[in-house]
Amino acid sequence: MTALPTIHFNGSGIDNLSEEYTAALNALHYAREALVHSTLHMRDFYPQGDEAYIQAREERTEVFRKYQEIEEYLTDWVHHLYLQRQLRIVA
Repeated sequence: MTALPTIHFNGSGIDNLSEEYTAALNALHYAREALVHSTLHMRDFYPQGDEAYIQAREERTEVFRKYQEIEEYLTDWVHHLYLQRQLRIVA
């Protein structure tokens, strides 16, 4: 479970936090998209032996798992800040 901030007068402003975490989430999406289109082809690994490409694919899969983990973290923040903003509007 992600630790999320309490928005209050002595803390960081909700506008700044929202902009920063939304920007981070957008940057992550761009980075992941760039990696999706980055070449990972067997022809670049076969001189190293049969296992090299398999290892490279496993590493790529692990990187995408980490992207997912970071995306969930950032999405938790963005969603939480959105809800906090809605509560401020209602209150």
